[in-house]
Amino acid sequence: MSKVIATDQVASHNSNNDAWLIIDGKVYDVTKFADDHPGGKKILLRVAGTDCSEQFHKFHSPSVLNKQAAPLKIGVIGDPNASKDDHESAVAESSSADEDDLDETYFGDLVPYGDPYWYQDWASPYYKDSHRKVRAAVRKFTDEHLTPNAAAWDEAHAIPEEDYKRVASSGILASIAAAGQGWHHELAKGIPVPGDIDPNEWDAFHNFVVIDELCRCGSGGILYGLIGGFGIGLPPVLHFGSEELQKRVVPPCLKGEKRICLAITEPAAGSDVANLTTTAKLSEDGKHYIVNGEKKWITNGVYSTYFVTAVRTGGKGMNGLSLLVIERGPGVTTRQMNCQGVWASGTTYISFEDVKVPVENLLGKENKGFQLIMSNFNPERIGIAIQANRFARVCLEESIKYASKRKTFGVLLRDHPVIRNKLAHMARRVEATHSWIESVIFQSTAYDADSLTMRGGGMIALLKVQATDTFDFCAREASQILGGLSYSRGGQGEKIERLYREVRAYTIPGGSSEIMLDLGMRQSIKIAEVMGAKF
Repeated sequence: MSKVIATDQVASHNSNNDAWLIIDGKVYDVTKFADDHPGGKKILLRVAGTDCSEQFHKFHSPSVLNKQAAPLKIGVIGDPNASKDDHESAVAESSSADEDDLDETYFGDLVPYGDPYWYQDWASPYYKDSHRKVRAAVRKFTDEHLTPNAAAWDEAHAIPEEDYKRVASSGILASIAAAGQGWHHELAKGIPVPGDIDPNEWDAFHNFVVIDELCRCGSGGILYGLIGGFGIGLPPVLHFGSEELQKRVVPPCLKGEKRICLAITEPAAGSDVANLTTTAKLSEDGKHYIVNGEKKWITNGVYSTYFVTAVRTGGKGMNGLSLLVIERGPGVTTRQMNCQGVWASGTTYISFEDVKVPVENLLGKENKGFQLIMSNFNPERIGIAIQANRFARVCLEESIKYASKRKTFGVLLRDHPVIRNKLAHMARRVEATHSWIESVIFQSTAYDADSLTMRGGGMIALLKVQATDTFDFCAREASQILGGLSYSRGGQGEKIERLYREVRAYTIPGGSSEIMLDLGMRQSIKIAEVMGAKF
């Protein structure tokens, strides 16, 4: 049990060789840490023996107390002469101060626009108790396992294997695979459902909540590293693979034992999917495809066992493409690329040299792969929109928190009209985009995938642009509000610095904004004509 320490006792520990501090009612011995303090030893010695909570929060993120400062905690403030019951009460109060009641009506920190409206008990037709349980479970997991490690994993350019398996064992990967189609009971056997809800209740909004909450870690590299390749590579196997292929590939991927990615983009072909050049030719005995070619900017490629790969099995154009599941083996080489952002995602250059792939690994029908690729783009773009908009919200939340403690010219930043103007523009964009995302997700529950691909493709393309533009705008505005802190890696501005670098990883993949804008209007007009619009 933590020691109960009197304030005057802390005051006596104020020297170079014996320095204690009080922060938020907790006592920390910083004697040995002082030499390693990033701001210098003298800053700590100036406040040694005092309650420096206000000074601490001016220059540090609260997460520092839960991570770096945790080993330095030696007790809590109280009356050492009080009864044992009072001691236990003081310790219990201190230990639970930062814990949320999972069933509270008002969820989160209540920062304006820091969470969606329904978190503060505003009415919504989309969510019920099961969504609240999933929300609480994923938030707890993110706060405990992802956010504290985001900076370290980003700098290491990788997510440790044991941590990836921890994500899988929590049921998060299985929930991403379930998407809006429902829980995969047989393929996900033995894997828990986040929030311990009835798997039969799983719907598209549970999936939305999972992705949205994961993004609170403020790292596109973590999201891409965990569910980037997985989220777009596994669905083609689930939707178009044979039963044998599904049983062989899906369970180990859901358990985190093996990994999968989608390999479409090539050095000379990105958005121009119909002109891909990687070839797959039948062997003389007709039992294998022989694959040759290169793929570039493939998320999770260096970690993957399986590569869901677009190959040319026929003539030129879209009618000559097929999708193959290629397993890592002879002739498959991967190397990690150095990119501007999403460092932990494992962005990869892949070479295929005379790779033998069993014909049973074909997804769908030969030369019909273009349609499969297109059907996979809509869920991918919705996923990108969800991530981008929560990252924009993280930028807004971090900006409001910082502006609520940082003073310039004698007043809080948030009391300057120009700062409130920035925050207001960020908020209106985030909330409008979130509502559009909810509307599109609801449509996905009302129509089958083919109908949504045909009628909703243009709308989803524009939604991706809206969300990534919002992310772009909010990352820039947050950088201006946090100033120099957002230009330095680590510290209070850690999330903003990282997210600012990662914006292009959202505006370009899944279809660049320029392509999406054109596609959005072109397809919408085409569908309107088919439906008899009167122009």
